Amino acid sequence: MNAEQADSKPSKNSRQVRRMNEGQDITRYYALTMLKNALSVVGTLGVACLGAQICLALQTPLPWMIGPLLATALASIVGAPTLSATPLRNAAQCTVGLALGLYFTPEVMRLVGSLWWAILLGVVWALALGWLFGCFLHHLHDPSQPRLDRATTFFAGAIGAASEMTLLAERAQGRTDLVASAHSLRLLMVTVLIPFAMQFSGLHGLDRSGFITPDVRWWGLAGLYALAAVCSYLLDRYDRANPWFMGSLLVAMVLTAWDVRLSTLPASWVNAAQLVIGVSLGVRFTRQFVMAAPRWLALVALGTLGLMALCAGFGIVMSWMTDLHPATMMLATAPGGIAEMSITAKVLQLGAPMVTALQVSRLMAVLVLLEPIYRRFIAAPKN
Repeated sequence: MNAEQADSKPSKNSRQVRRMNEGQDITRYYALTMLKNALSVVGTLGVACLGAQICLALQTPLPWMIGPLLATALASIVGAPTLSATPLRNAAQCTVGLALGLYFTPEVMRLVGSLWWAILLGVVWALALGWLFGCFLHHLHDPSQPRLDRATTFFAGAIGAASEMTLLAERAQGRTDLVASAHSLRLLMVTVLIPFAMQFSGLHGLDRSGFITPDVRWWGLAGLYALAAVCSYLLDRYDRANPWFMGSLLVAMVLTAWDVRLSTLPASWVNAAQLVIGVSLGVRFTRQFVMAAPRWLALVALGTLGLMALCAGFGIVMSWMTDLHPATMMLATAPGGIAEMSITAKVLQLGAPMVTALQVSRLMAVLVLLEPIYRRFIAAPKN
């Protein structure tokens, strides 16, 4: 018995040593992965800063967003290990939401409220345009692509956020990779082309009503961010769309509408937020992304140009109906993202409150109505 016990002790010790070694290997692996990711994030931000400086030197529109977007997209396509940090992206969305919410003074809220019918008309337009874009993709797509069904083209054509449209496509058993690529390419094209068109046509600096608080009050700024963080966290817990942007926008809108003006945001913070948002868009364009379905991406690019032309015409009609400037309504109805189009309106001074209100309303309507529309008019007839 004593000999057996003596023999069992080394085996127990060896198992303990093996577990310790395995634990150390796992710890070392995670530490190296974190270090690698951190270096990738820092390197990507460095490339983004370089892109911003080049655009500043060239005096392009939105240099702090377009420069990083194009620089990181190019770096990603050539194979550089670019990476966007989710906490930084959330902080950037929070900053942009607060900056835009500060525009909604009592006077602006009354103006936006009086144009409720224009916002409703913009929502109907967005739903109809997304339907037409989906039909365009469905009838002209490559038939050799596997599982490229109506669910894929319907949600790829919708004028909504990429993450939410991809999730809806997944529920409908569509191809999420093609849906995500369609929205990413559309967003990149709209974000780059529309600001250039606005600036080079002279349509900027037309609206200076957004200047609210001339100074930065650090205690008020801390309070704004604290309230925004709480509201955004709650929206995130309940899986709401764009929680860090929407939560911050809601906080700033409510406070400003009640004429509670805690602080403005430093311009450098808004520039940094634009840079991070540009990075988050640019890193999507990897070499695999570009080579995966070239005909699909070509169709999306062609359709996006058509969308922008149609939305420009609709924006001109809406400006005539509302007595607002055509540039404001073009941005308000443009097929881009909330943050990107609202930043464009803010930086170029083209009526950021109306642009933000219509873009937010459109997103919420698309998220609520799109899946029931698909089930009623697309999936039901097929079944």
